Amino acid sequence: MKKIALGLTSVALSLAAAQSQAGEVEVLHWWTSGGEAAAINVLKDEMVDAGHTWKDFAVAGGGGESAMTVLKSRAIAGNPPSAAQIKGPTIQEWGDLGFLTNLDDVAEAGDWDVILPGVVSEVMKYDGHYVAAPVNVHRVNWMWANPEVFRKAGASIPTTWDQFITEAKKIKAAGFTPLAHGGQAWQDATLFEAIALSKGSKFYNSAFIGLSDKTLRSQDMIDVFSTFKQMREFVDTGFSGRDWNIATSMVINGEAAMQIMGDWAKGEFTAAGKKAGIDYVCYPAPGTSDAFTFNIDSLAMFKVDGKEQQVAQKDLARLILEPKFQETFNLNKGSIPTRLNMPRDKFDTCAHSAMDSFLASSTTGNLVPSMAHGMAVNSMVQGAIFDVVTNFFNDDSMTSEEAVDKLARAIKASM
Repeated sequence: MKKIALGLTSVALSLAAAQSQAGEVEVLHWWTSGGEAAAINVLKDEMVDAGHTWKDFAVAGGGGESAMTVLKSRAIAGNPPSAAQIKGPTIQEWGDLGFLTNLDDVAEAGDWDVILPGVVSEVMKYDGHYVAAPVNVHRVNWMWANPEVFRKAGASIPTTWDQFITEAKKIKAAGFTPLAHGGQAWQDATLFEAIALSKGSKFYNSAFIGLSDKTLRSQDMIDVFSTFKQMREFVDTGFSGRDWNIATSMVINGEAAMQIMGDWAKGEFTAAGKKAGIDYVCYPAPGTSDAFTFNIDSLAMFKVDGKEQQVAQKDLARLILEPKFQETFNLNKGSIPTRLNMPRDKFDTCAHSAMDSFLASSTTGNLVPSMAHGMAVNSMVQGAIFDVVTNFFNDDSMTSEEAVDKLARAIKASM
């Protein structure tokens, strides 16, 4: 035990000594909306306070597709950034290519295996070694609503998709947009997976983790597509290409009643000075109250040259898991901390609900990775699903039965 203690102490001392060697970190990310920018600026300020230089490489686009395109071109050219916002199975893909650096010394000094839930720590590792640092846990299956719009429309908050359709018709008749939505593939997939999750975690896992051909072609999947197509009736005509945060602003401003979106949407309400439970309310997406679809934002660390840059990179990884950053970042972002046993007093009711649901679902089997946000399948399979889902949503002539066949075929071809 004494040897272990001395070993950990030496690692901690070496990391502390390394802090005095200022370096530069270039960080590629797509946190560009109001709430997101406020959140990432917290990390930037902490790095500057530690004596390092932060080179911001922000690429707009809420789903990260544009950022990944830029990252691939940089990596192929032999000039990757110090860190990049990468998630889920994509971390494994970059690890396979040999681009990621080992963070085990930082993780050991910071007790990452102790302070992180297992479902989080495993995603951050490649071949058993830490290569990425998690910044937060998002719940994706949220519904955000403007209570004043519901009051004016004489409608009630729906808890099932059948109720959603009934109440949405009332809201539309009252002159409001029932569902704020942006016509981008990842937003379509976010709505689609929320509807799929209402069929139960067993169905969801079989379809989007097991990729079962039987499940993908089932009547339940046909029903999911049918409900998904009905949502078109409740979005406005200007939804095509709309960014997610613009859709959120429709709920904030009282133009729309609801949005199905992860809890990064809450960061926009916070940035607008709105209060949970008063100006807006948060509920699980219809039919998913006992489930938690998770999306873990993380920064993967790329191999870089130069001792100063390597020192700055390890400082970046260390700071991400510090309690101060975990609290401040997640208060701005709308998410919940990845660290266990963080104080809750500064977090609002929506965050408390997410924390409780995260812990409860982890014991019941209802904690599931988000397909739409790169946590469940690799990028090839995800792209195949996106193409079918968004084409179906925008094609009035395609039937649900045809969509199911296309989905099963596309997934099989991408594997």
